[in-house]
Amino acid sequence: MDSQQLFENIKKKESFLCIGLDTDITKIPRIVLEAEFPLFEFNKRIIDATADFTVAYKPNIAFYESLGAAGWINLELTANYIRERHSDIFLIADAKRGDIGNTSKMYAKAFFEKNDFHAVTVSPYMGEDSVTPFLTYQNKWVILLALTSNNGAFDFQLMQELGSNQRLFEKVIKTSQNWGTTDNLMYVVGATKAEMLSEIRKWAPDHFLLIPGVGAQGGSLAEVVKYGINKKCGLIVNSSRAIIYADCTDRFATVAREQALLVQKEMKTLLKQYKII
Repeated sequence: MDSQQLFENIKKKESFLCIGLDTDITKIPRIVLEAEFPLFEFNKRIIDATADFTVAYKPNIAFYESLGAAGWINLELTANYIRERHSDIFLIADAKRGDIGNTSKMYAKAFFEKNDFHAVTVSPYMGEDSVTPFLTYQNKWVILLALTSNNGAFDFQLMQELGSNQRLFEKVIKTSQNWGTTDNLMYVVGATKAEMLSEIRKWAPDHFLLIPGVGAQGGSLAEVVKYGINKKCGLIVNSSRAIIYADCTDRFATVAREQALLVQKEMKTLLKQYKII
């Protein structure tokens, strides 16, 4: 899937919503705990209820890894289900990998060959040779961590280089422009840092940005769009807990659909306001 295909799906669904499948075995309703593969059963019901309103799903790999081999089976079943039932939806492995080249090559193989995700989140801390193995795959994406939504982002990402006014996240974005293209490289920018999106758009005007932090973390969708939208939307905004855990009863999928629809309606209004659709 390239950037134009992603944009076409945004226009078709009038949405740039990504739903994070941060599926916690301790939080899912009892009705799905009885299934052979409970995380997959929960995900399947969420997907069936919300696929009309979303352009991407983003399983957070930690919630599956924490269950050992059974977790990986649930992840594979989820990925296969999305590809088979909703092939137009962008599938992101939120894995935050990144290691020496030979190791990154194996991570890339795991997520792009074994599980056939469209994209994987990658840490840039170890530099170009830790990222490029992911970029060798055709029609696959690296989503590079740039400016994250957590409080710890202030520990390093906003630090300035010695003798320079350039901050670390800025260095990451500017340097990595030479590693990939607008068809295989995105950046993670937290919604809680929305005012900085206008700066980021000076350095990466045409790249897609994955924006976590809207919903339970308190980020403003209107602010994200105000500062970050471009002529092809250029945004994939993630919401996880505010949608998938909006209800903990047997109605969880119905309520998740209602919450996703509310977000999609706001997105549709904003897309029209900025003349994207």
